[in-house]
Amino acid sequence: MNYFRWFIIILILGLLLIHIPAEAGEPSDQNEWFSKEEKLLITNAGGIAILTTWGIMSWDYGERSSHTRSEGWFEQDAPEGGADKFAHFYASYLASHGISALCESWGYSVEKSSLYGALSSFGLMSFIEVGDSFSHYGLSFEDFSMNTLGCFAGYFLYRYPEYSRKIDFRVEYIPHFSVKDMSTDYENMKFLLAIKTSGFDAIENQYLQFLEYHIGYYARGYSDDEKEKRRNLYVGIGINLSKLFSDLSFRKSSKIFNYYQFPFAYLQVKRELPK
Repeated sequence: MNYFRWFIIILILGLLLIHIPAEAGEPSDQNEWFSKEEKLLITNAGGIAILTTWGIMSWDYGERSSHTRSEGWFEQDAPEGGADKFAHFYASYLASHGISALCESWGYSVEKSSLYGALSSFGLMSFIEVGDSFSHYGLSFEDFSMNTLGCFAGYFLYRYPEYSRKIDFRVEYIPHFSVKDMSTDYENMKFLLAIKTSGFDAIENQYLQFLEYHIGYYARGYSDDEKEKRRNLYVGIGINLSKLFSDLSFRKSSKIFNYYQFPFAYLQVKRELPK
């Protein structure tokens, strides 16, 4: 399913349709076409409209009666070795933060932005699962559970920045343009939790503050049945690129590294899980 691609489109659509800048010399609150409440409503309605249209065109929504299916979690014989489950978590987490940031830019407090962003993400992701139940995919309890966890993580880390200083949830991916759908190219993705030393006040050494520790998971061989299927856990130590770029005065662009793991900025030790 194209979760990464379509949630990015939803967020961009919300910006294009709703963010009306004020003219020079005119108070912004008098030039707004919509209130912040209306902007949030339109963003969610637009997301549902896009997902409905695309679901009917590409995901076979409405082709079957409602049904569920069990996909398993991270077993050897689970689809994609469970990597798709982390993709559901990450997509929900990313959408939660994206919509929360929009809400905050519209004038909502951090408390309300984090809540509305998480609830919006949960609603949109749940809508996809309901749509799946009317297609050949079927509603997956495992996918729904990971969506819920991703939304909660998104809420928690946006609502409490003292914790987001310490940890990130990221995806690592080098684009492979030969694949039809890069957003589901799990064969070349890794999902990880990064623990950043810069978020701990007890670590005062300026060089140690650039270090971070990784705990990650990835699966290989599931895109080709002729290959040996492997599931891997790994730990790593890397460079906190977000802090590095922020210290170089690239504060806005540095935030991308809170969500994306650059592939060559760490060392890892992996362990293949038993079959």
